[in-house]
Amino acid sequence: MEHNPVGWFEIYVQDMARARTFYESMLQLKLEHLPMPEIEMWGFPFEMERVGASGSLVKMHGVASGGNSTVVYFSCVDCAVEEARVVPSGGTVQQSKMSIGEYGFISMVLDTEGNMIGLHSIQ
Repeated sequence: MEHNPVGWFEIYVQDMARARTFYESMLQLKLEHLPMPEIEMWGFPFEMERVGASGSLVKMHGVASGGNSTVVYFSCVDCAVEEARVVPSGGTVQQSKMSIGEYGFISMVLDTEGNMIGLHSIQ
């Protein structure tokens, strides 16, 4: 395989403005509008030459947020930093920063739309 197995992700939302505010505030980044017919999409920053996948927030009629069984992990220098921004940004911390052994640390949080996401760091 000449590329990473994950090429894109989508996080479905019900209230795009609320979800954008949560992710931009928690991760300290700006999402970019991706014009699509009949779908509202806002993409996370992405550089083709860098390792990892990007994705977007998506609002589509008939597709509910939350309750799915896929977890997207956002890479962080120290996941405790982003975790500290979760509650002020409108989300909920499900599992505070915990060790996953030689693989670093994770925090599990719920966004404003009921989606479980992970934060991952080596330190």
